[in-house]
Amino acid sequence: MEEKKEEVLDKEKEELKYEGAALEDKPRDVSESLQRELAEHKEKYLRLYAEFENYKKMVNREKEELINFANERLIKDLLPVIDNLELAIKHASGQDSSKWVESMKIGVENTLKEFFRILEKYGVKRIDSVGEVFNPEIHHAVTTVEVEDKEENIVVEELRSGYFYKDKLLREPLVAVSKKTKPSEEGHTHPSGVDIQNN
Repeated sequence: MEEKKEEVLDKEKEELKYEGAALEDKPRDVSESLQRELAEHKEKYLRLYAEFENYKKMVNREKEELINFANERLIKDLLPVIDNLELAIKHASGQDSSKWVESMKIGVENTLKEFFRILEKYGVKRIDSVGEVFNPEIHHAVTTVEVEDKEENIVVEELRSGYFYKDKLLREPLVAVSKKTKPSEEGHTHPSGVDIQNN
């Protein structure tokens, strides 16, 4: 019987050794598992952080564009006011020089100067076209004018002003562009428009 007890005790000792070895391996497995999980979470965090940084940059770009061009519609709607003021000045200049007409002209000119000053403060710049080479990316040619004293493709008259808003073309100027006078087959044209016959 004592032999049986010793066998049972030996068996129990072996089982305890086996369980002890298994318990020693368990923390190692848990540690490796936790390290893997930590590495996965760290990688997810870094990806999420990079995406968030890209999102912040995109939002900042959109915000800057919104700020830069927030007033574009308002300014574009105000341009006909400038057109009307310019027409009033032209018509007042053609009238007799009574005090009323002169004072109206001065008032409109001052209003227009102030209006341009305010627009310039907000980034609107008038395009100076007359005397410049015609640029189809900026100018809108509505007619050509035959001239002898200028080269071809020079803006000779501005029919409606054009404007930049910051670096963006807000409205193209309507212009008349020069072209060389072509002599007629019978003679050449005098600046007065009279044909001179060749002998």
